[in-house]
Amino acid sequence: MSTDVSPEAMLEAVREMIPTLRQNGAEADRNRWIPDENIALQEKAGVFRMGVPARFGGLAYSAADMAKVISEISRGCGATGWVTMVWVHTAWTVRLFPDAAQEDVFAGGSVRVSGTIPPTATITKTDGGYVVSGKWNFNTGVRGADWNLVNALLEEPDGTSSTMMMLIPVSELTILDDWDVMGAAATGSTTSVADNVFVPEHRVVKYADVLAGTVEGRSDDGSDGRAYGLMSLVMAIISGIFTGMARGAYEEFLKRLPGRGITYTPWTEQSEHPLTQMQVAIAKNKIDAAEAFASVWHKVIQERADAREELTNEEKAIVRGQTTYAAQLAKEAVELLFSAGGGSVIRNDVALGRFRRDIEALSLHALIQYNANMELQGRVLLGMDPGTPYI
Repeated sequence: MSTDVSPEAMLEAVREMIPTLRQNGAEADRNRWIPDENIALQEKAGVFRMGVPARFGGLAYSAADMAKVISEISRGCGATGWVTMVWVHTAWTVRLFPDAAQEDVFAGGSVRVSGTIPPTATITKTDGGYVVSGKWNFNTGVRGADWNLVNALLEEPDGTSSTMMMLIPVSELTILDDWDVMGAAATGSTTSVADNVFVPEHRVVKYADVLAGTVEGRSDDGSDGRAYGLMSLVMAIISGIFTGMARGAYEEFLKRLPGRGITYTPWTEQSEHPLTQMQVAIAKNKIDAAEAFASVWHKVIQERADAREELTNEEKAIVRGQTTYAAQLAKEAVELLFSAGGGSVIRNDVALGRFRRDIEALSLHALIQYNANMELQGRVLLGMDPGTPYI
């Protein structure tokens, strides 16, 4: 396993770039995409090697270490953290493909792989592979990715259809300029389009096999302790983005307090008002509680990976539920701080307002949607089927 950049060194490098990431936030929102500087800083630090297997020159970080690094990036800029999360965890997903596909994607050691789950395209069999046509919305990070990991529907001979997952070079796709949103604007989650694109057979697999980790043609035996369940890994990393954004919002709120009064009142120092003191305490406790959850699911995920065992349905449901609950606590903390921040927080160049817009928008993502995840966890805890394969 490659150890040329330790997790501790990586965290230190990321912390040094936080002021730049935060300063670039307004520009990123205006351009609806993260600046090249944000990407270059992470490339230099080795961030995009975190999910790459060691045998390809990657760092093969643990789930916990990937989550910590991405959380720190999100403390600087939530949109940058979200894009990085997609690039890193989707690159990790490639290890679930046949060796031949891994050799294509991981040839350079550091790689950015975008991706989206809905099978909004069609795919047909042809000599040596498949031909795919269609489009994929909400394709985070595709503007700066090397590869795109997407799903399409294949009609089977018996009339049924199978969801197939494939790897396509971004250079073979058309990228639309259709991302115009109120929050998470800088994620550049635009639409990608395939028009009769050929994909070789070794880069197309059944999505059900990816979720189960049963794709054939893989030499990876999980002996490195990195063979996680896909959805549990994704949820563990996503929750870190929310707590990172909440930390960033908390820092910005405190930085703005000195010398601030409460307009149209006798209070010349907002920090002296008991309500402000309570708001700060409540927000801090919500953030700390959200982060404390992480040690629970990181431990479960890693213990199962070390033992080369799959998580039970109850463990998967707990990971889905608790990661979402942590994200909800983080969102509540940001909302509280935003409401106490004064009228100027609505300015586009104020980072606190940007954290609030981004966390509100990202909390609407289907995988992190609070009510749906509470239902899923509750169903499994009550002995029922989870009601979804995304667990």
